[in-house]
Amino acid sequence: MAIKIAIGKLTLGLPLNSFVLSQTLQYQFKPLHVTYDHTYQVQFLPHHHKDPFDRLLIAQALVEGLVILTADHEFPQYGVQVVW
Repeated sequence: MAIKIAIGKLTLGLPLNSFVLSQTLQYQFKPLHVTYDHTYQVQFLPHHHKDPFDRLLIAQALVEGLVILTADHEFPQYGVQVVW
């Protein structure tokens, strides 16, 4: 989100840290730390997506069995469940 804000692709009504805190409290989000298993999974991903950060998110979702919230049309090609 910080990268998207910095390049002008995302605007929030409040500072990023305040937004994240409010959403975390409202939806009871828990941080997901990057593990070795997540990084190992990246090597097996096909190259539909070039962004290394997105590839890591996809790997995390695959390893942890999570749903990804994104409008990126390339994510579903990896077999991850996407909501948007």
